Amino acid sequence: MTWRWIPPLTADGNRQMAIDRWMLAQQCEESGSPMLRLYRWSQPTLSLGRHQRQIDPRWMALAQQGRLHLVRRPSGGRAVLHAGELTYALACRPSTTHRLTAYGEACQWLLAAFKTLGVPLAFGTVKAAEAAQRGNCFASGTAADLIQANGAKRIGSAQLWSGACLLQHGSVLIQPPQGLWQEVFSSAAPDLDPLPELAVMEALQVAARDHLCGGDLQTMDLNACEWKQIQQLEGGAFLSP
Repeated sequence: MTWRWIPPLTADGNRQMAIDRWMLAQQCEESGSPMLRLYRWSQPTLSLGRHQRQIDPRWMALAQQGRLHLVRRPSGGRAVLHAGELTYALACRPSTTHRLTAYGEACQWLLAAFKTLGVPLAFGTVKAAEAAQRGNCFASGTAADLIQANGAKRIGSAQLWSGACLLQHGSVLIQPPQGLWQEVFSSAAPDLDPLPELAVMEALQVAARDHLCGGDLQTMDLNACEWKQIQQLEGGAFLSP
């Protein structure tokens, strides 16, 4: 089946999460085609996982100062700082509903892209239960995450399932801001060499075509009818400071 590539767009967290929820909803329709997109956030934003209830008072203070937006993701996982990164979202009906197997299959294009960039990655080894004790997604690398040889996490991913349909999205670190990262998490950002965003984006699109979509990836903008559906899903993602 042909995969649909939705061209990159920059928007606030409320809209981006609405698009991701819409992508998953489309998979639940009989004629829904698998979709993939990369996107940027219009302001530094901290996204919290679907079940993450503990909100650090520092995050609320930064939000009150207008320096950080807080938003709830539809997927699981821990807090992710969206700044100096690219976010990907894919929605499809995987060949399996086994979570770890689906992660492995859905991350092959990411591994291939960074191999071409000269930055080989591997799956993390931290147990999910241990990672869940930490508020920061990038503080540890589980079997759903991709790390570099020095142990630093480059890509963190999370899932939301609706029956046999999957929404998987994740954060691809390009050059995370050290100052803001320290303020948000009271720790240094992962020890990663910065990468050129355009080169990363191009490598990801090529790798997606060859290693995720079977060579069949068609670019298609969101149309007016689809935007109307997405707008109906907006609201409720932002968390008030």
